[in-house]
Amino acid sequence: MLSSHRIGVIGAGVMGQAMINGMISAGLVKPEQLWASVRSEASLARVQQGSPVRVVRDFSAEISQTTIFLICTKPRYVGPVLETLKNSGQLNSDSLIISIAAGVTISRIQQIIGPSSPVIRAMPNTPCQINEGITVISPAAGVTEAQRQLAKSIFSGVGKVIELEEIHMDAVTAVSGSGPAYIFLMMEALADGAVRVGIPRDVALQLVSQTVLGSAKMLQQSGKHPAALKDDVTTPSGTTIAALLTMEDGKIRSVLARAVEEATRTARGLADPYKKD
Repeated sequence: MLSSHRIGVIGAGVMGQAMINGMISAGLVKPEQLWASVRSEASLARVQQGSPVRVVRDFSAEISQTTIFLICTKPRYVGPVLETLKNSGQLNSDSLIISIAAGVTISRIQQIIGPSSPVIRAMPNTPCQINEGITVISPAAGVTEAQRQLAKSIFSGVGKVIELEEIHMDAVTAVSGSGPAYIFLMMEALADGAVRVGIPRDVALQLVSQTVLGSAKMLQQSGKHPAALKDDVTTPSGTTIAALLTMEDGKIRSVLARAVEEATRTARGLADPYKKD
């Protein structure tokens, strides 16, 4: 599906490099079909080392031959990138623009690049680095089914893909985009607890990581509600209910739910050029 396309990854940071490596390792594209851009000389020197694709700072010469642009910059840099594409005079009218920048809406992108340009907003997460991510895409009106499938193909190389209406994208950013950080914080706390009661740190991390991994797979494969799976572990007068009540005393449910709410609110403001995200 992607064999006839040339893809530019603008912003070869963590996520940009994950997308490049994922597409190549999944056999979706050959390295020569891709190019990547960075903002600074320091980044250029760092990313070029070991990169399977051409890396540049000035991508103007690449625009006319590129059919898919994957914008992986921070939100505040999206505007200047779009201005560069538009002002080049080399952008093809049917070139697909895919942005993974949190909080930057389709309407804002099209205000700059043009209302008829095919635009897809996407939100992947960091497990894409090991091909275990999940990406939500939201196409603009007018994006064709073929263009939808191109986007799904790109992100399928680094994990699973779901399509939702754009109205949900800020909440998606808060749940799955930021979610790995919440999980890592909880894993760190569980490991600290294990160390407190005498388990060596390396063993504690192994116990915690495999427990989280196994629990996630159980949720995906069993079809059960998380509450039912929790109850399967919780025996009368046992250790689990004692621990759960302690967590409930600390309002863990409310804290996690409010964290998602606050992250959603923050995502809505990230496109503000005066914010430093």
